[in-house]
Amino acid sequence: MEFIKGVKQKETMELSEVSSKDYAGKTIRMEGTVHTIRDMGEVAFVILRRADGLVQCVFEEGKTDFDLSLLKEESAIRVTGVVSAEERAPHGFELRLTAIEVLSQPAEVLPIAISKWKLKTSLETKLALRPITLRNPMERAKFRIQEGIVRGFRDFLHLQKFTEIRTPKIVARGAEGGSNVFKLDYFNKKAELGQSPQFYKQTMVGVYDRVFEVAPVFRAEKHNTTRHINEYTSMDFEMGYIDSFVEIMEMETGMLQYTFDLLLKEYAPELKMLKVQLPDVSNIPMVRFDQAKELVSEKYNRKIRNPYDLEPEEEVLIGRYFKEECGSDFVFVTHYPSKKRPFYAMDDPADERFTLSFDLLFKGLEITTGGQRIHDYDTIVKKMESRGMNPEDISTYLMIFRYGMPPHGGLGIGLERLTMRLLDEANIRETTLFPRDVTRLEP
Repeated sequence: MEFIKGVKQKETMELSEVSSKDYAGKTIRMEGTVHTIRDMGEVAFVILRRADGLVQCVFEEGKTDFDLSLLKEESAIRVTGVVSAEERAPHGFELRLTAIEVLSQPAEVLPIAISKWKLKTSLETKLALRPITLRNPMERAKFRIQEGIVRGFRDFLHLQKFTEIRTPKIVARGAEGGSNVFKLDYFNKKAELGQSPQFYKQTMVGVYDRVFEVAPVFRAEKHNTTRHINEYTSMDFEMGYIDSFVEIMEMETGMLQYTFDLLLKEYAPELKMLKVQLPDVSNIPMVRFDQAKELVSEKYNRKIRNPYDLEPEEEVLIGRYFKEECGSDFVFVTHYPSKKRPFYAMDDPADERFTLSFDLLFKGLEITTGGQRIHDYDTIVKKMESRGMNPEDISTYLMIFRYGMPPHGGLGIGLERLTMRLLDEANIRETTLFPRDVTRLEP
């Protein structure tokens, strides 16, 4: 009888192992994909693509036990070779091959050259050939950085004693209201894809005090802009026993500081490849909604047209204003009008026309919406009724207030938008692995 005892150490080496230790002159084995072949005659450079980077392998006639003419780009191979220091090679070494073992080969030649440092093609082509174009080093780097953002979010909140939760995405009704929902037939019942985990994360504050989730949300808006997609990843947290909604902004600022520090330490190659300069988040300015409108109206001679919400152009100008005046790429805009915030947003006791809520703008784009929530049962029912809502429609949600909730608040961060701004991309689809919009359901 045989037993499985756990993960076995493979004989093949990881790139990080070879880079961090002195393996010069030693024979090692590596696995990867043939990224490109540069045949120089008696010598050829076989560039091996691995998840952790590119490895330069040197094929020499008479020294490498293999017929180079049989090797194809995108073949999965296992190589054996001697490590040799080479400053011009990626990671400062190259592998002088003694043997090549082909594990699999492609059936066809690639429809697009992905071995170029940067893909010189349209966004439409990149998305149509997404399973292939994602293999390009610069495309891969974007999503490694995105991984780092999620890691930072998770790790920081765990350190702050938050509990990670999983909430349903098939729901009876949307948390945000409105008609922009994807409707489902759920065993002859009406259902929707969740617009937000809002009701559930508030529910879980009553269980764990501090909770967070990283998960998809869905908006059935028929837009086709550079900043919207119909399915995106929301990084949400909710925290109880707060004294002020400012604590939520402080928590997000701390998270950004931790995350950017993590990126600098562990994602430096990707940052360098994409020429990303991380912004300073040691201090983030905070401004009231109405004051922000007046500031940009005066400085940039722009008439205030909508007193209840920020237009995209205004967001850009607010971002520009605080970059010029404070040197900050970020700004918290607070106290949004109650008329434009959901029913669960707590109104400002000093002026109930406004709420204890905020958006975080990053280079003129809203990436976060958050604030303090109503925690008193009678108050939330009264606000619902004032808006013509029927409390019976969401009785399971109101149950948490009926049986007691602490003062609490939270936020949701759009992961793809944050990545888009961090990498200075012009379109959110560039920072979405497989975008879903009004025209795209595949690949």
